[in-house]
Amino acid sequence: MIVFDLECRPLGHRFEGWFASSDDYAAQQQRGLIGCPHCGTADVTKAVMAPSVGRKGNQLAQTTAVAAQPVLAGQLPPEAQELMAKLATLQAEALKQSRWVGKNFADESRKMHYGESEAETIHGQATPEQARDLLDEGIALMPLPFPVAPPDELN
Repeated sequence: MIVFDLECRPLGHRFEGWFASSDDYAAQQQRGLIGCPHCGTADVTKAVMAPSVGRKGNQLAQTTAVAAQPVLAGQLPPEAQELMAKLATLQAEALKQSRWVGKNFADESRKMHYGESEAETIHGQATPEQARDLLDEGIALMPLPFPVAPPDELN
């Protein structure tokens, strides 16, 4: 089984779809069998998704429970604050190894994908429609967890 995040194009409703395979998804989409559960439209596409990376085979699975507590006045629980800080650090380290291309992200991604320029790690800006089009072309991309300021706007 494979799970895709799906989105209806007219209104942007997001939902999950479970399929036997990628081919099964494509066949159902082609026959118009996939519909938005919110508005009923068949104009549905795969939504931008973060990749699922499994743990190494030599690592033991661990489960952790966290007691639910309300978030008041924008305050996050300490565990969430720690996680956000770690994510921000990881993103900052990754961006050091990446080149900013700004609003040219879609064009630069295509050039690399089709062999018109040398492959490298880039980051920039893309509209949701541009991101969907890139994914439809088989170009891998991933949204960043935190906004990135263009280099010329930094102090």
